[in-house]
Amino acid sequence: MRARAFLAPALVGAGALVLWELFVRVGRVAPFVLPAPSAIAGEFGRSLDVIVRTGAASGLNAFTGLVAGTLLALAAALLASRFRLLGEVSAPIVAAAGALPIIALAPVLNNMFESTSSIPRRAVVALVVFFPVYLNTLRGLREVDPTHTELMDSYAASPWAFNRKVRLPGALPFFFTGLRQAASLGVIAAVVSEYFGGLQNGLGSRITSAASSTAYPRAWAFVVGACALGLLFYAAALLLERIATPWRRVSSS
Repeated sequence: MRARAFLAPALVGAGALVLWELFVRVGRVAPFVLPAPSAIAGEFGRSLDVIVRTGAASGLNAFTGLVAGTLLALAAALLASRFRLLGEVSAPIVAAAGALPIIALAPVLNNMFESTSSIPRRAVVALVVFFPVYLNTLRGLREVDPTHTELMDSYAASPWAFNRKVRLPGALPFFFTGLRQAASLGVIAAVVSEYFGGLQNGLGSRITSAASSTAYPRAWAFVVGACALGLLFYAAALLLERIATPWRRVSSS
């Protein structure tokens, strides 16, 4: 059954690549418009060591920002859930701020730190990650069964015990929904923030360098590397969710 679930997407993806190749070759599409998958694959193989090295640099920035943004979002969500007025006021403000092009802060932050510093990119990732994790976690912390609340009140449970025994376990599915969104967004933010100067050791800088020198298949090869990095982060978030919420895995089976 699981093999079937993977077979259909694999067939659709293979068919799309074949159609892409035929479209480029038969239509004689210029490489600067759209390179053929075969040309991209060839450049990917030739540049694999560079893709791995630069992907590790971008991945470290994304991971550091993801951890920092997630911890800040968790702390803020717990505080907002503790004080109802704060939660009601902050939720729409955070939602509106999340719609702003936070990535535009990258050049501003680059000017605030040394050109050899990775702090600006990690700060951008942390900001991008904060919004989905905060909003989803706050929603989960608010959705508490009144029966559970009455039971904990009858036990004279402290606020910390109430959060640890009721709120946090109940909010885990919501938290991981935000974390899955944030995992992919963090990689995008890390790569795109490299377009605006700073250290030239990540995938984003290689994409812009290859595109500016008209090496378009190579630029697309680095894009494929960025996609693989994003999938890796998303898969890690899924694995962490399965480990942290075993009861959901049992119920779904």
